[in-house]
Formats: sequence, structure tokens, C-alpha cells
Amino acid sequence: MHNYIPMIPPPRWQDLLDVVIVAYVIYRIAILIRGTRTMQMVVGMVVVGVAFVSSQVLGLFTLNWLLNSFLSSLFVILVVIFQADIRRALTRVGARSFLSPRAAAAAASDEIATAVAWLAARRIGALIVIEQDDGLGDFVESGRTLDARVSPELLETIFMRGSPLHDGAVIIDGSQILAAACLLPLSSNPNVSLSLGTRHRAAIGMTEDTDAVVLVVSEEDGTISIARGGLLRRGLEASEVLATLRRLPA
Repeated sequence: MHNYIPMIPPPRWQDLLDVVIVAYVIYRIAILIRGTRTMQMVVGMVVVGVAFVSSQVLGLFTLNWLLNSFLSSLFVILVVIFQADIRRALTRVGARSFLSPRAAAAAASDEIATAVAWLAARRIGALIVIEQDDGLGDFVESGRTLDARVSPELLETIFMRGSPLHDGAVIIDGSQILAAACLLPLSSNPNVSLSLGTRHRAAIGMTEDTDAVVLVVSEEDGTISIARGGLLRRGLEASEVLATLRRLPA
């Protein structure tokens, strides 16, 4: 009697394309929710899923029944919990192709550096966030939507004393100013110097939670600082700011 050996069909190019597309979509979703409250909720859902599987394996019938009742309504629960994030994600898809890479981070480097130098020379405080890969939708929604092209004149006007938008941060994506007067999280790092003001602590806090790059102009002495990865560099010249922005990944 011959043993039957099942034949494994050879892989097709469509299978490879299918895997690549799905992997890229998952990657883009992960980037959208990275550093946001949504990511914490996703981690919580993963923990619930692991607990459900474990309860089946270990024979924890009561826990399994409770989790099974919870997971049976999972779709409705997800829609309720993530309704704001779903709406924001769909908006981003409509505004910019979901499958395309983000706009070049350094697209408006000259305009931003010019504005920062002008503000520093006049000791006008400023807080400018440059979006990278992490979505900043939560922070954009905390301010006033502008959706305007970056220009030195507009940035200078926003931060002028007496402007209704000067108290808060400007968020820039590529060559577009998404919003102004945005609220940023303050750093909770106990090692941050107490001599730093609110703008500098907000810049550090923002870069602790996201991969954004944040420029700060001190209104006390006109010092230019840049925050990235939770670290703050102070005392930069305008030429250093420009060089840093031009080195940001496209």
C-alpha cells in the first residue's frame, strides 16, 4: 500500500502580493495608532484575547464563559470604543492616500527655519511640532484647524503677542500647517530640569510619546531649542535648525 503524500501547491505571485499588501496595511495602521490612546486599548484587547485562550486551555470555565460573552459582542464594542479613531482614520485616508508614504518631513524646512530665526530675534515664544510617522490626530483636534500652506509670515503671525492662536503649539505635516493652539503633554520625566518652562517641558513630553520633532523658541532669551526622542538640544543657531530639518527623513 502506498502512503498518500498530499501535494503542496506551488506558491503563486498573487499569494506573495496578497501577503505584502496585508502586511503593509497592518504596518500603516500600527503607525496611525502608535503613541495614542488607541494603542493602549489595542494592547488591552490582546491581553483579553490571551486570557480567553488561556482559560480554554486551563479549563477555567467561569472565566471562559465571561470572556466568551464579552468577545461575542466584540465588533460592536470596538466600533463604540474606537468611533473617534475610525472617523479620524477615514478622514486621513480621504485627505491623503493610505497606501502612499507621508509627505516629506523637510518639505518646508526653509520656511520653518526662517520663521524660527525671526521669532528668536524678537524673543517671541513659539512651539512648532513637525509630524513624522506617528499620527498626531489627537493633538490636532485639541487646537484650531488651519490646513494652510507653511509660510514664514503665517508662522510669525500665529505666534505674535496678542494673537488668539499664539498660546499653544503649531502642528506641521509636510508643507501644511494642520492646526494651531494645540495642547501638548508635559514631560513627566523627573530628570528634566525644573528651570525649563512649560513650552520646553511640552516639547520633551511630545517627543517622549511620539516620533515628532519639536522646535521651541524661548520668549525669555530668544534661545532656539529642538526636542527629539525625549531629548532637548538648546542654544541652536538658525543655520543648525535648517540643517536639522533638511536631514529629516522623507
